[in-house]
Amino acid sequence: MTPELAVHNLGRVDYEVTWRAMQEFTATRTAQTGDELWICEHAPVYTLGQAGKPEHLLTDIGIPLVRIDRGGQITYHGPGQVVIYLLIDLPRRLLKVREIVSCIEQAVIDLLAEHGAVAERHGGAPGVYVGPAKVAALGLRIKKGCCYHGVSLNVDMDLSPFAAINPCGFPGMPVTQTKDLGIPLTPPQAALALARHLRAQLERKE
Repeated sequence: MTPELAVHNLGRVDYEVTWRAMQEFTATRTAQTGDELWICEHAPVYTLGQAGKPEHLLTDIGIPLVRIDRGGQITYHGPGQVVIYLLIDLPRRLLKVREIVSCIEQAVIDLLAEHGAVAERHGGAPGVYVGPAKVAALGLRIKKGCCYHGVSLNVDMDLSPFAAINPCGFPGMPVTQTKDLGIPLTPPQAALALARHLRAQLERKE
């Protein structure tokens, strides 16, 4: 029997401390360890994936850069953005990497659809888009069949730090947020709604 998927709201937490906690959780988990979603928000920080190219940071505007172990290039986290980390045993839920990426993207698409916004995937560029603009980014690390890292959804934030990078390695990629799409959710409300959709996607796969 698959253990229940637990949801923990961490509040605003330090990026690097949370990343190390995800690594520790994944390294020490057993077959009996339940899967978890960690909801949080970070102070302004850029993160660069393990194969990321430093030149995608175009301008130093005083925001720290943390080199991490997820896939993907550079992205930005900051207040008003919902971050949900997925600590999931993939084989137990009969998921492969491509399938969990699809589950994450679909959860965001379904959340936006509830509020009348049409979102979609773009081939070769993981994440969720409304027209050409990216509204959610995702990146994962898989170790011994278990994943960590997750998804960030722009809700009600200062988007200007994205102008100092090539978001996810794509020069000139526009970004948007749910507030600008006319979706009246606060970040805490959006976090709970996204967690609900993620649970629906993951539990559907059991």
